[in-house]
Amino acid sequence: MKKILLLGSGELGKEFVISAKRLGQYVIACDSYENAPAMQVADEYEVFSMLDGARLKEVVEKHRPDLIVPEIEAIRTECLYDFEKQGIRVVPSAKAVNYTMNRKSIRDLAAKELGLKTAKYLYAKTFEELVAAANEIGYPCVVKPLMSSSGKGQSLVRSAEELQHAWDYGCHGSRGDIMELIVEEFINFDSEITLLTVTQDNGETLFCRPIGHVQKGGDYRESFQPATVNDNDLMEAQRMAKLITAALGGSGIWGVEFFLSKDKGVYFSELSPRPHDTGMVTMAGTQNFNEFELHCRAVLGLPIPEITCERMGASAVILSPIVKEDGFPEYDGIKEVCATPATDIRIFGKKATRLNRRLGVVLCNAPLGSDMDALRDKTKALAASIKVH
Repeated sequence: MKKILLLGSGELGKEFVISAKRLGQYVIACDSYENAPAMQVADEYEVFSMLDGARLKEVVEKHRPDLIVPEIEAIRTECLYDFEKQGIRVVPSAKAVNYTMNRKSIRDLAAKELGLKTAKYLYAKTFEELVAAANEIGYPCVVKPLMSSSGKGQSLVRSAEELQHAWDYGCHGSRGDIMELIVEEFINFDSEITLLTVTQDNGETLFCRPIGHVQKGGDYRESFQPATVNDNDLMEAQRMAKLITAALGGSGIWGVEFFLSKDKGVYFSELSPRPHDTGMVTMAGTQNFNEFELHCRAVLGLPIPEITCERMGASAVILSPIVKEDGFPEYDGIKEVCATPATDIRIFGKKATRLNRRLGVVLCNAPLGSDMDALRDKTKALAASIKVH
């Protein structure tokens, strides 16, 4: 049995804990607020800001974990190098977490060191630098914080008149204490995919079937698997994913995002060194192991001989229409969703709600070769039928 310190206890962390408990592991779930989803299923929990390096070190010293598994961006990541020197394994590695928690590090690694094709980009630490960068990149452009998640602080800027809002929104949506933005060329892509990539201690790098997804305001709303990708583009995406995960090192699952353009090919977009929100579709039974089971096996050093595609799947999120700081929300319509064939539902167990916060997900599957559009429509309709109050 390994003792795992989980840094971040949202819905992705909760599913990881469930997978770890099924394999007999001991988990301490950490987050900045009490009763977070993963804390509800973990052995122990700690409530503190993981940006507080001194407090983070105290928690590590208290529990002396075998493994540290980061699940969020807002972590004093430079401490992770010290933990590795102490013999504590950081998943997938301290280098990977440090690089991917900061868009500057990961983008420069991808574009400048590894030569992967990305959108043109520049950085801005001041509003004046943002104006200059946008003028050089051209309009429309995309403005993001260097540290954020789930699309927070991200704007599509169509003209110079929108830059002030993009600056304010980007700084407000930034996680951590880095107030710097990245300005990216807008890629007129035909589709975007997540390629879940599994690296192993003593095994080959494996790939899940590509996952298509739809975002709104930079935040995931629905995903589906397998997405339709031509063989050449899929091979190029796999080549890029294998190259960048090898450069970062370590074992686990990685959510590698790409833009696909019929005219210009494959663009590397972003990388997460952990289960990906769009990968929740794998809980619909699309694979022999879902992404959380794959992550858990990989970080524990358990062999994964293969990843097989079993059926088609779609996911759609349940959003909060209300703002409430305390008390668990209640849900109407779960019974009707459960009565629908080839359908499942996950309620995350979040306490406080805010407008459009993800509170759950509906999952549907169908045999391979079925109508994917019909499956997606069914899933979205079921998710919309859940009423939160």
